[in-house]
Amino acid sequence: MGPTDRLLAALFWSALTIGLYFLGKALYRRRPCWWLSPLMISPVLLIAVALVLHESYAEYIRGTHWLLALLAPATVSFAIPIYEERQLIRRTWPLLLLGVLAGSITSFLSSWWLASMLGLDRLLCLSLLPRSLSTPFAMTVSGDIGGVPALTAVFVVLTGVLGAALGEGLLACLPLRSAVARGALFGMGAHGAGTAKAHQIDGEIGAIAGLVMVLVGLLNVLTAPLLAAVVR
Repeated sequence: MGPTDRLLAALFWSALTIGLYFLGKALYRRRPCWWLSPLMISPVLLIAVALVLHESYAEYIRGTHWLLALLAPATVSFAIPIYEERQLIRRTWPLLLLGVLAGSITSFLSSWWLASMLGLDRLLCLSLLPRSLSTPFAMTVSGDIGGVPALTAVFVVLTGVLGAALGEGLLACLPLRSAVARGALFGMGAHGAGTAKAHQIDGEIGAIAGLVMVLVGLLNVLTAPLLAAVVR
């Protein structure tokens, strides 16, 4: 494949990825069902196109790697909700710290147990561990512990979409009344997708969900070297 062909392929896959994402957003606005979430429908349609065209993942990522590069500034932007909710952090930091620690440990242990029960190989297991973090943090942790960041991103999407879909039902069943507890459920269990769902329920719940999502991501990125030493 010559330089011109590579450029055209890159433009095609980049435009298709962005276009399908906006198509997913439009569909979700018209019919807000979890299976029409842009995080769910965009990858499915991209895979279908790749199969029809007999293109490999390597070819796709070669043309869209610049989109992955945007995750770096996206990670930096997570400092904004921490600053905006600094008063909330001062008031509830013991609860937030306990919840973030408990949620992170539960997430990693349950992922490891599930992977072991299903007999997944070590690479898949390591890629599955950071599934409850938002994508920028999850891919960083996955790379640090020896997983496959691209595969981790798939697990993150599935966790987020399913968590957001089930979260509202869980709120009706669990005795969680405070906005902190409700927001933490979405932020810890379903990261970005859960935070978006939490904002639909209540603004304060959404703000707490976003804050918990960021704190969980920061904690796990900082402790990734320790986690890597444990799992290796």
